[in-house]
Amino acid sequence: MARKPIESFAEAQRFAQRRMPGPIYRALISGNEKGETMRRNPEAFGQIGWLPRVARETPEEQPLVRELETTSLGMKLSMPVMVGPAGAQAIRPEAEVAVAHAAREAGTAIGLSSFATKPMEEVAAANPNWLYQLYWTGTRDDILYRIERAKKAGAKALIVTLDATGGGLGRRDWGSPPIPSRIDLQSVLKFAPMALSRPQWLAKYLANGQIPDLTVPNSANGPGDAPMFGQVYAELMSTPVPTWNDVRWLREQWDGPFVVKGLYRGEEAKRAVDIGADAIVVSNHGGNNLDSTYPSIRVLPAVARAVNGQAEVWFDGGIRRGMDVAKALALGADIVLLGRLWIFGLAAGGQQGVEDMLNMVRDGLHWSLVGLGHRSFKDLNEDDITAPDGFFLDPDTKSRLESLELRT
Repeated sequence: MARKPIESFAEAQRFAQRRMPGPIYRALISGNEKGETMRRNPEAFGQIGWLPRVARETPEEQPLVRELETTSLGMKLSMPVMVGPAGAQAIRPEAEVAVAHAAREAGTAIGLSSFATKPMEEVAAANPNWLYQLYWTGTRDDILYRIERAKKAGAKALIVTLDATGGGLGRRDWGSPPIPSRIDLQSVLKFAPMALSRPQWLAKYLANGQIPDLTVPNSANGPGDAPMFGQVYAELMSTPVPTWNDVRWLREQWDGPFVVKGLYRGEEAKRAVDIGADAIVVSNHGGNNLDSTYPSIRVLPAVARAVNGQAEVWFDGGIRRGMDVAKALALGADIVLLGRLWIFGLAAGGQQGVEDMLNMVRDGLHWSLVGLGHRSFKDLNEDDITAPDGFFLDPDTKSRLESLELRT
């Protein structure tokens, strides 16, 4: 009997809840403090409506197959979507390698997190279109070691994340489960009931001759180093937030495409571009850094307007279906990153679950173009959009956008 694909984010989340031990599932759905921003990110898309055009002048304007292919930072992609960087801690033993394979099957790239569980070299072997995401932890020498390793492993770009600070990430969702600092006999005994509550989850790890060890190999500061998640997390909490001079220094060290993630204001996006960013990511870290931050989709048009085509604008936050991708593209994004969507796909069905999510997004984007009467995703624009008065905000002026004009 043929396997039925996972059809939606909600379905993937239901499967994940049945298959993951309770504490791990709760970690996947946790945000910062009350989790308001995490919830509002996807909810905001529901307030954005379409104004479709149902007919065109010629049949050529309404082809059966819509154009989704694009190029980003020199990479050819089958659609304007990438797998965003996130750690797959204790979800599946194949972890980010499975995600990389799924992204390659879908014809797209993967952003690899510093908190990923699989070494960058293994991910690069699974998908040559990969980008290394760097958290600002440790000394400059530590950072140099990590980016030189990424360069040697073939990373297509470097993403430096600014929307993750010790003060925010250190205040997780109230009631979320504790994370052991290391896997030793004491922690094994403590978490044994959790593992035994989902025997199939545990069996997958045992079949691979391992248990979740919570190492984060891509945060290593030297050869042979295998830091634990808790160790690097604590280091992130204690490392000063990078300055613009730090970002400029990092740009000087990296001779490939450079991406700055976590920008929320147009003035900061312009500053990143002036430093040499090839792309910026509008993001509030999925609601995992500072609770009550506005949903990132509400500030995307203002940031896109400020960048004004001088760099690629990427978007991250609250994507749950292909139609959400279409809305972000219409509001100024060049590339949309997926986060929780692939995480729950992996939890629900491994590599195939991630492929299901990517296919679902592709289909949703395609049919959005059909419904709007566009032949290409590049035709999406602000005229397709309607939203409540005052919905879109310019954080620099603290004023609502009276016009959605995205280019000056």
